[in-house]
Amino acid sequence: MIEVKNLKKTFHLKTGDVTAVNDVSLHIEDGAIYGVIGYSGAGKSSLVRCLNLLEIPDEGTITMGEYRNIEIRKGVPYYEGKRMTAQQQNRMRRGIGMIFQHFNLLERSTVFDNIAYPLKYTGRSREEISARVKELLELVDLQDKIDVFPSQLSGGQKQRVAIARALAANPKILLSDEATSALDPDATESILTLLKDLNRKLGITIVIITHEMAVIKAIADRVAVMEEGSVVEEGSVYDIFSDPQAPITRKFIASSSPLGKIDKMIADNSSMTQVKPGEKLVKLVFQKDCVGEHILTSVAQECGVNLNIILANVEYLHGNPLGGTIGVLSGDEKQLADGIRFLEENHVRVEVLKDGSLD
Repeated sequence: MIEVKNLKKTFHLKTGDVTAVNDVSLHIEDGAIYGVIGYSGAGKSSLVRCLNLLEIPDEGTITMGEYRNIEIRKGVPYYEGKRMTAQQQNRMRRGIGMIFQHFNLLERSTVFDNIAYPLKYTGRSREEISARVKELLELVDLQDKIDVFPSQLSGGQKQRVAIARALAANPKILLSDEATSALDPDATESILTLLKDLNRKLGITIVIITHEMAVIKAIADRVAVMEEGSVVEEGSVYDIFSDPQAPITRKFIASSSPLGKIDKMIADNSSMTQVKPGEKLVKLVFQKDCVGEHILTSVAQECGVNLNIILANVEYLHGNPLGGTIGVLSGDEKQLADGIRFLEENHVRVEVLKDGSLD
């Protein structure tokens, strides 16, 4: 389990103080894939470095696996009531793997030596280290690259080596800090598939730090959205995508959905978004308990309204459908009110983007 309570971290710079992590509390279950998303400067990378004490927070409480309730007071970590020693911090970190955007491989060492590096000072024999490296290479599907150098690998292959190295000491937790940001779409998909497989096979808890909502959608169970050092929204990926609350969350989701085009269409005053009296430009979100039903046909028959569809999309998140439609709803005042009420009663979330009666 990973749990942080009231975590704070401020950097004291020549230009002034910067609060990178501001009273953050999170709970992550064992075996989960948990996403933390935010734009540059949101504090997400500072947060993940605080989790394994690469950055010592100013205050707060951290539980990381077997190290429970590490209390930080005035920038000093305490464990079981005593000041945490460097040896205890290093032992805690050995139970945490970490991968980065730029791989951090040793360019003059082979793939074998890169993966073996964390095992050199663990008391294992050469035979044990060799067996472990080969096991890890099979796990990340790079058996044939054992003797090559990083310069001979693609970006996706380099990240696979970095993942194998992070898993060398059998950690229970894997922290991924923008690990796919430097990769092309195909390599990104490959790495995310690998991480999901490792989570399933090894039961390892994975924390994904990213600025891409598509990454969260593809892999995470739950997500925390950060802005200016604080968590502004947290929940299951399905709930966040189906009903985002914070403006920054809605912006992220729009960037990863075909329905996000509507904002630019409205800004450009597209003819497709024009509405007259008796019309409303609406966004309809169909959640798992109503996707696939004939709601739009039923609302037309029951309430006498019409819907001219502009954009539509259906996708599956963790096996559950999530549908969205943007269109112009038309009818008289009573029909429109009845239609919106009918949709909401049938678990369709209705957002009025433009109202012709107000233009």
